[in-house]
Amino acid sequence: MATTSGHESDGDWGPAGQIPPRQLIVTIYGLYSRATDGWMSVASLVHLLADLGVDESAVRSSVSRLKRAGMLESEAMAGAAGYRLSDQARRMLRDGDQRIFSARRATLDEGWVLVVFSVPESERAKRHTLRTQLTRLGFGAASPGVWIAPGHVHDEAEDVLARLELRSYADLFRADYLAVTPDLPAKVRRWWDTERLQDLYLQFLAVHRPVAELLAQGGPATDAEAFTAHIRVLTDWRRLVYLDPGVARELLPAKWSGTEASEVFDELHARLAGPARRHVERVRSR
Repeated sequence: MATTSGHESDGDWGPAGQIPPRQLIVTIYGLYSRATDGWMSVASLVHLLADLGVDESAVRSSVSRLKRAGMLESEAMAGAAGYRLSDQARRMLRDGDQRIFSARRATLDEGWVLVVFSVPESERAKRHTLRTQLTRLGFGAASPGVWIAPGHVHDEAEDVLARLELRSYADLFRADYLAVTPDLPAKVRRWWDTERLQDLYLQFLAVHRPVAELLAQGGPATDAEAFTAHIRVLTDWRRLVYLDPGVARELLPAKWSGTEASEVFDELHARLAGPARRHVERVRSR
């Protein structure tokens, strides 16, 4: 989750369970800094990332990249060096809360939203930003310059395009699919790579389902272990919810692993959030 939106390109992710350090940092700030003015000391950040197996040099390199992307700003408090979330980062995290913690799947009767856009060649940077934001909102490309998403994405798309001053390049339409033959599932597979998303959900389950099973048996043993498990599952989940367009279940493959993955995430988040926060509060009070 690095572009200026804080969202990693998918190619930056390694095999399942290998999370880019800057994405771990975004998760930590999103969970634990917004309630305290968005600031965290360098010492606390280094300690927490060490719990996750990230060394200090990698932390500082990742923070530098987040600063260049406009996500973090340097600031000292009471003589301690640290970083604060930028206004841009706060907006990005706020926008993501609903998608991450209350991801919605569409129904067949709510229709679709279409974005039809045209950006001059002389403004190709804005074209790239527009495509990036549409992808992040769950849109798929129906054809060049015409992108589609479930109807409930309409208001979020309007807000994001207006805020980024891209609204003048795009027209939004509500639409129904009127083909005579029942080929909409095939169209969905063409507009979005649902087979690959299915594989990513299976990878998510392979990494995080054993943790859920361990919790059911009474683990993890410490707050620090809860913290590492919580940060990893939430960061992996954040990646998936921005790849999943949220189309109706009837349009997805029969053996869809996304439903179980969502249940595993909800269970882990509910069980781990409290002890993980206790660990962070202890680290930050030192």
